[in-house]
Amino acid sequence: MPFALLLVLVVAAVALLSASLRVNQEYERAVFFRLGRVGALKGPGLYLLLPLIDRAVKVDTRTVTVQLETQETITRDGVAVRVNAVLWYRAIDPTRVVTAVREWQSAIVQAAETGMRDAIGQSDLDQMLKDRAAINKRLLELLASAAGKWGVEIEAVEIKDLDIPEQMQRAIAREAEAVREKRARIIKAEGESEAARKLAEAATTISAAPGALELRRLQTLAEIGVEHNSAIVAMMPVELLHAAQKLAGGGAA
Repeated sequence: MPFALLLVLVVAAVALLSASLRVNQEYERAVFFRLGRVGALKGPGLYLLLPLIDRAVKVDTRTVTVQLETQETITRDGVAVRVNAVLWYRAIDPTRVVTAVREWQSAIVQAAETGMRDAIGQSDLDQMLKDRAAINKRLLELLASAAGKWGVEIEAVEIKDLDIPEQMQRAIAREAEAVREKRARIIKAEGESEAARKLAEAATTISAAPGALELRRLQTLAEIGVEHNSAIVAMMPVELLHAAQKLAGGGAA
């Protein structure tokens, strides 16, 4: 065999072998097709394909993070809002990812944006402001049903930013201020009611013992004199006058 022909055969064999060998990383899987029919998954590691007969489509199984575009939509109570969200998803069935949907990553993003508009349209503005977790859960459920058919798992979806009209922001601020003022008035009224009950109890106790009222009066006068260091003119209690009259009458007798 001539040397030139041998060299050509060797080069052809090396080229054929290099074209047949494939390597997948640890996070990659290859969907294997032989003459158009789906076969077993290939990888990670080294595997062999027959040229012109076999074909492989690689699928990355790592978690993908996507920030969804801002969506303008209307809540159930008729408020226009602008919302964006963050989506985490990954391929769990590479065969279905390749055979069930074309451009699966784009399909997931489109489904997420559509689902976000639907979830917001089913929610009131107050719910969006106070309970985003419930909206995130509803959005996750909407996406999971569609993505599951494509071999994709939705790990999480979170509403990131919520923009509402400036006029609505002012209305919400006024509402919050009114709620705080109402709470302050209720607390003040409860304090006054409690104080009135305590005063009523004290009055009942003092009325049962007339001498207690005089003792309390003298104690108050003493406290005022200590605090203000001033002269105090006080009227003589009627009870003391009556007592003095009785003593005087007894002495005359």
